[in-house]
Amino acid sequence: MKKRYDQWLAITAIALGLSFVVAGNANAGYCLGDMLGASSCDAGCDESACCEPDCGCEFDCGDSGYCDAGCDGGCDSGQCTCLPALDSFAKKLTGLGCIQKSDHCFDDFISPMIDFVHFEDPRNVTELRPIFMTHRFPNALGPGNVPAGGSIQLFALQFRIALTERLSLIAVKDGYIIDNSEGALDSALLNSGWADVSAGLKYNFVRNAKTGTLLSGGFTFEIPMGSEGALQSQGDGEFHFFATGGQRLLNGNAHIMSSVGWQLPVDQSVQSTTIHWNNHLDVRVTDKFYLFTENSWWHWVDDANTGSSYGVSGLDLLNLGDTAVEGNDVVTHNVGMKFKPSGNVEAGMAYEFPLTDFEDIMKDRWTFDMIFRY
Repeated sequence: MKKRYDQWLAITAIALGLSFVVAGNANAGYCLGDMLGASSCDAGCDESACCEPDCGCEFDCGDSGYCDAGCDGGCDSGQCTCLPALDSFAKKLTGLGCIQKSDHCFDDFISPMIDFVHFEDPRNVTELRPIFMTHRFPNALGPGNVPAGGSIQLFALQFRIALTERLSLIAVKDGYIIDNSEGALDSALLNSGWADVSAGLKYNFVRNAKTGTLLSGGFTFEIPMGSEGALQSQGDGEFHFFATGGQRLLNGNAHIMSSVGWQLPVDQSVQSTTIHWNNHLDVRVTDKFYLFTENSWWHWVDDANTGSSYGVSGLDLLNLGDTAVEGNDVVTHNVGMKFKPSGNVEAGMAYEFPLTDFEDIMKDRWTFDMIFRY
């Protein structure tokens, strides 16, 4: 087992090293007219700096209003406006320079809401995202019909910081859990308390503003620092490796996104191992309102060796460490709407429910978010 972890840590180190090399090249100010778009446009189509004839990628923005040049002014030419209070912190943290503005060439996109801990927006953004979630449990858990019911509420705050034009620091799980559960959950397992904290890095590998194509990848690590009574702080932490992509459709009036991920606990004896696949489709019904639908598939590839034997694991929020979940599958679906008055503000709500007979710990869920984007 130790050999397997050593191999994955080596692969992760190599991937991160390559990411930093590419990031360094992207900041060098050269232009590539291919899909990788290594010189991303950060000035906007309404500014002449966006379309530089010398780069051979000057396009007519047309009626779409989207940035469709592949050229970049970038921080190296003095066109990047940094956040002064955070600039020094970013330099100390990474040595890569100023904290960047969000990539506003994809402002027609909205962020996904299902499985918000793992379904990462493929764009490179700097933002704060308060989240409130109320989650109801089934009346009975697993094949043994263990009495359950009730609900929990979560107050959380995600943040993302674009460190370069391609690389961002992401913090996707934190907050406080309020326990209103019933049955075995309330009497034996769950209490109010702090959630674990998950943070990591995301790198934007493919960025084509002309076609509206995005592909990013990265990882997070869940730090076991939450409240054990809230079914957090299990084992020695957990890695999540992911890839996420998006595509503009119908001239920006519709969009699709998809992500895949692998949750790999450091100590597999006390936490189960899962893979998941999330999908998003939205339609813009007015300039400021979107309707969307999403689904999430979870598959458990390995049990924990110790823990409960309820046959449920906890999905994206709780860590039950169950010994009888290997081979389980659950699919959940949501419908929702978002209000986006500008590229800097976004508010959404979504209702989620299971499609499969096996529900794990979900009867249904309401999620509300607010995004403040730089």
